[in-house]
Amino acid sequence: MLNYDLVCFAHLRWDFVYQRPQHLLSRAAQERRVFYVEEPIFGQNTPTLELREDKSGVMIATPHLPHGLSASAVETLTQDLVRQLFERCHIENYVVWVYSPMFMPLIRSLKPKATVYDCMDELSNFRFAPPILREREQELFGAADVVFTGGVSLWEAKQSQHANVHAFPSSVDVSHFMQARKSLEEPLDMAGIPHPRVGFYGVIDERMDLELLEGVAHALPEVHFVIVGPVVKVDPAHLPQRANIHYLGQKSYAELPFYLAHWEAAMMPFALNDSTRFISPTKTPEFLAAGKPTVSTRIRDVVRPYGDMGLVWIADDVQGFAHAVKQALTEDYTERGEKADRFVGAMSWDLTWRRMEDQISASVARKSRAVMTLPHRKSAAKLEDPRLEPTRVEQVQPQPQFKRTGVPGAASGD
Repeated sequence: MLNYDLVCFAHLRWDFVYQRPQHLLSRAAQERRVFYVEEPIFGQNTPTLELREDKSGVMIATPHLPHGLSASAVETLTQDLVRQLFERCHIENYVVWVYSPMFMPLIRSLKPKATVYDCMDELSNFRFAPPILREREQELFGAADVVFTGGVSLWEAKQSQHANVHAFPSSVDVSHFMQARKSLEEPLDMAGIPHPRVGFYGVIDERMDLELLEGVAHALPEVHFVIVGPVVKVDPAHLPQRANIHYLGQKSYAELPFYLAHWEAAMMPFALNDSTRFISPTKTPEFLAAGKPTVSTRIRDVVRPYGDMGLVWIADDVQGFAHAVKQALTEDYTERGEKADRFVGAMSWDLTWRRMEDQISASVARKSRAVMTLPHRKSAAKLEDPRLEPTRVEQVQPQPQFKRTGVPGAASGD
């Protein structure tokens, strides 16, 4: 195992939902120092970097900046705070891990042993995506030594844009979700909801087909649909309101098996639009590991392999989805469930991380050999990557401050 720190730049708050970054980086933190740099939070008068340690060992670095700054001022101040992080924590031998191309202004001047782009979503297709995102992704492809994708369909879309792209679809912590097969205590906020229950957990945003949800709830008034998760980029007033639809809000990762244990089936009513074109839902193997018959719309990375293998019911419209829900609730699930158990039983985030780490080590070795074989020059500047322009950093007053806080509470649920 190579010895290096891992510095991650992510658009997702560590404490928002427990998903791919948390699964992977918490495992990385068992072997090395891991720093997770978030996007700035605005509202503090003096630019400050908050550094706190998660219970996983990951160090979360959050820039706090004043309101009303220009984009260039935000980049300059954040870059200075990141420089302070590197200096104070003595980060010298490191690998950069990037989740969003929008961090390119911060990483242009860094000199990592390797740069990893973990492309878990097609962010440019999401609502409110900055127009410059596609341009910066091309720059990130030029800087990256290895690219991982969150699913096969995303790999198919990105493989022509980089010479070293590897698909690592969503995995699952099987033992965590198999708890749902036990007689777990029923959460109080669900105790009054009648059976049968069909549930969903995850972020409720433009990726959920709200019209489909309302139509299926109307078609199946005897079935109660339990929705767990935060509402983001969608006006809560626009959520369908029916007597058999129940919104329970965000739950922690630890709580999810307790909710799953009291559902008869699970569902993924995703809209078929640009924002879902390349998604690989983590909840697919999680629902199956929990032993829940699962119904989904025709998401490519759900159809392949789960639909094709007969592990998940696939439906296209209200009538088809309602029919599939009825099948999931009434058919004997034994054979389908045993097949699902064999499939997800071979999956694990531990294995995914080990395979990723192998690719990182290979990339570090290749980059090291490439540097060693470069001809000697009189000017060290000649050895810089000609694709990247250095970023000018202006002195900004007041000087940012660096503070450290304690360990936070549990991460939020997926």
